[in-house]
Amino acid sequence: MAQAQIFLLAVCLSMDAFAVALAAGASGRAQGRRAEFRISFHFGLFQFAMPILGWLLAYSVQGTVHAVDHWIACGLLWVVGLRMIFGHFNGGGQEGWVNDPSRGVSLIALSVATSIDALAVGFTLACLGEEIVWPSGLIGLTTASFSLAGVRIGSSLSSRFGRWVERIGGVVLMGMGVQIVISHLRAP
Repeated sequence: MAQAQIFLLAVCLSMDAFAVALAAGASGRAQGRRAEFRISFHFGLFQFAMPILGWLLAYSVQGTVHAVDHWIACGLLWVVGLRMIFGHFNGGGQEGWVNDPSRGVSLIALSVATSIDALAVGFTLACLGEEIVWPSGLIGLTTASFSLAGVRIGSSLSSRFGRWVERIGGVVLMGMGVQIVISHLRAP
């Protein structure tokens, strides 16, 4: 696979993480450099590790992972999206993200949800006989960079538009989950 193709693949895989980081920043609860670091580091780490895991699993579970990955990603995005939306209807939004989306279960769920596609990419690269270390590293670094930008842009939007941005972010995450399922169901 050519270097330009690997970079394009990394950018495409980073888009989900960017959108989720944007929503996390817009929630108003992922504030400061530590939160930015945690989100970008974890998203990048998971995007780095998942292709390697997919590559390693390619020879042992060929059809199983692909059969359910879209449902797992959709479910995780829906859980986080609903928490963002209903946190606002419960008086102030404290239940939406449990304090900070850059910590705990929310961070792990978001990291997994945004990296499920990378697992499938690693699986595909193994089937094509491609190397995995360089593509995984580039995917991880690209995702970390896009995620950092997403949190910062989302924080800026939050300060301008208030809590409505978090509701919209929840709806966007849920829409992304539906889009993932639809695209997998339509695939040949």
